[in-house]
Amino acid sequence: MSSDLEVSALAINVTIPQALRWTDARRGEEFTLTTLNVRLLPDGHLAVKAYGRPVAGGRGAYVSFPVPDQPELAALVAEAASRAGELWAAHRGLG
Repeated sequence: MSSDLEVSALAINVTIPQALRWTDARRGEEFTLTTLNVRLLPDGHLAVKAYGRPVAGGRGAYVSFPVPDQPELAALVAEAASRAGELWAAHRGLG
């Protein structure tokens, strides 16, 4: 395997468990955050943003939100990244 191979994106989407969900407002609309998008940065650190649906219903705009600095959310991100690594390592090639 070539170490020169450039991989430009490593990202996963994680469903936020009901007990950890929160609301935030953007552009005058309140959202319930239901999904985390976790990216592996080139330096090995993780970056995360939250996405969700408008509380009032409908699809609304696709808007990212910062993730609160809470130990439970940090643990969820770390666990999801580790699990994704296991799944990628065990891939079975193209179907």
